[in-house]
Amino acid sequence: MKVTLKNLTKIFPSRNKKQKADVIAVNDFNFEIPDGELIGLLGPSGCGKSTALNLLSGLLKPTSGRIYFGEDDVTDIPAEHRGVGLVFQNYALYPHLTVRQNITFPLENRKGKEKLSKEKMNEMAEEAAKLVQLENLLDRKPSELSGGQQQRVAIARALVKQPRILLLDEPLSNLDARLRLQTREEIRRIQRQTKVTTVFVTHDQEEAMSISDKIVVMKDGIIQQIDKPQSVYDDPVNLFVAKFLGTPPINCFDGCIKDGSLYIGEEKLFALSGVEDKEVTVAIRPEGFSLDEDDEKLFTCGLERIEVMGRDVSIVATHERCASSVIRAIVDADNLAFVNGSTVKFGLKRHKVFIFEKENGERIRF
Repeated sequence: MKVTLKNLTKIFPSRNKKQKADVIAVNDFNFEIPDGELIGLLGPSGCGKSTALNLLSGLLKPTSGRIYFGEDDVTDIPAEHRGVGLVFQNYALYPHLTVRQNITFPLENRKGKEKLSKEKMNEMAEEAAKLVQLENLLDRKPSELSGGQQQRVAIARALVKQPRILLLDEPLSNLDARLRLQTREEIRRIQRQTKVTTVFVTHDQEEAMSISDKIVVMKDGIIQQIDKPQSVYDDPVNLFVAKFLGTPPINCFDGCIKDGSLYIGEEKLFALSGVEDKEVTVAIRPEGFSLDEDDEKLFTCGLERIEVMGRDVSIVATHERCASSVIRAIVDADNLAFVNGSTVKFGLKRHKVFIFEKENGERIRF
């Protein structure tokens, strides 16, 4: 099911007597979700991603704009008639019901021509349970399940209705690191198997990048960038997107463009063409530093320590022009022989270096 959002806006009235300004949670949101894709809504807390999801589900009514499922305008249709499956952060399972009863619960409310027999409901519950690999746990109560299993019950309950779209609101945030990894792989497998159009809300960029066909990066209710995860990482449109994606985070420096070249401090990094002289922010991905023997060493930093991570190592360094307290460079462990003394000289991979306007953070392309 293709989903189209046109000029979608949600404004909450101010409850602060001293500050009368309304809160614009979603601001002129325009986006088309292709049929059968998994889209990640990504951004920090308060960026409007959960509000956008609640507008899609029908739990909130937009201030303006329209929502289309296929060719159907569903903007004014109540949540229960939209045909959406919604999975919450806290699972929202009924503790006194078994797994089977939790999954069949949405089916029991059907009336008239849509009313199902008990045998049919059990059959559909078993199919949904098999999809999430819980077919052997149908007679257990939620308290007898792990957190990951409870989350899969919630997903099965959403899928048993055969929804037009599936909405997941930070479904992994209550799980530990290992369960998060396993469950997100399960979500991707289930989505590919069912081919249901899915919107996945998260503040965790690693989650969004690992399972999404496309990600929508949001800030203050406004879409910053929409693209495939790797494309957003490799080609951020502004400094916010560059800083939000990536672990370890991107390293930012105060720099300048002078006489057709890019500088950080007194060190000339490389020549630029067609860019006027100005103060800029220079951002370098951790993997953008190099210690290869044949590299031209362009950038000198103070060496703090080396953290060994197996195949790669993380060099923790400092620089007076760095915006944060330390720089993290991810380099090949085989090149550690080139690191000695109190400083380290790096080569730079040009395609991993980005330049942004000092004032507004917009990308300067070169």
